[in-house]
Amino acid sequence: MKKIVIGTVVALFAFIGCKKQKETIKEPAMAVEQVNDTVKNPVVLYIDTIAALGEGAIWNQKSAVYHWLDIEKGEVFTFDPQLDQIKIIDVGQRVGTIVPSSKDDIVLVALQNGIYKLNLETEELQLMEKAPFDPEVIRFNDGKCDPAGRFWVGSMALSEESNAAALYSFDGDSSIIQKLDSITISNGICWSADKKTMYYIDTPTQAVKAFDYNNETGAIENGRIIIKIEEENAFPDGMTIDSEGKLWIALWGGSSVVRYDPDNGQLLTRIPVPAKNVTSCAFGGSNLDTLLITTASIGMNDKEKSKYSKAGAVFATVPGVKGVGANFFEIKKD
Repeated sequence: MKKIVIGTVVALFAFIGCKKQKETIKEPAMAVEQVNDTVKNPVVLYIDTIAALGEGAIWNQKSAVYHWLDIEKGEVFTFDPQLDQIKIIDVGQRVGTIVPSSKDDIVLVALQNGIYKLNLETEELQLMEKAPFDPEVIRFNDGKCDPAGRFWVGSMALSEESNAAALYSFDGDSSIIQKLDSITISNGICWSADKKTMYYIDTPTQAVKAFDYNNETGAIENGRIIIKIEEENAFPDGMTIDSEGKLWIALWGGSSVVRYDPDNGQLLTRIPVPAKNVTSCAFGGSNLDTLLITTASIGMNDKEKSKYSKAGAVFATVPGVKGVGANFFEIKKD
């Protein structure tokens, strides 16, 4: 049920400090569309592990490993590029997101029925807090840690019922706190470098909201739309932020990752990805200059399955801008 495998990896010289691997798969010839940027590097197939619903991309800059998930299969992936090794842990239920913690080899995972600590070495799960909803109806979805080390995680109805979900925060000392209600599919979340703004996505709205954020208390207020995705059938999913304060958004149904300026809502860059449903992205590598992109193999018709034969894999590109390090959950007690 739980296994370690050696990954099939197509490596670029600049990617994550990997030594060059023998290529077993031809790199997809996907160019980066220019909008107002000068990014020219292509997207390549990076890890040939096909997920049903790949999600949760995050790079641990302390351990130099990459984590992601298959939500529907309940699998947690850890890729060590120096060893060219993937470890897969089956957690036994749907898993919405993963974040690193202040303790080595411990991550937090939001499973269907609660928030758990997961020991990546022993594969032991330890429940921290039960889900504040009926897990037969609602499940956790995307989430990240804020600059103060709190875990923010949202939810969605299994039926995708509108306004049935919420956004929560959890600091480990107290119960899960609901921060927003009437959410449909809670997704991408990140914070500005000055710790004064939180960016957040409720996918069906096709919008990114900004909230005034208090790092000391975790309070949010003054929610307003700052970015609107105008493309038909392209929905914002996972999101990350770069060192210039610009937002990178994975587009479900949009076959791309897009870069927006949160100050004026302007589209800056589009990176086509050879998958219909692009789910999350994170900067990784020793210089945080490689964008790692998860995708899904579900949600396609037969024609799309033929067109996007590697949908569900992890793709990568070097977009010409660096990311910022992930925030870690602060474990205050065992």
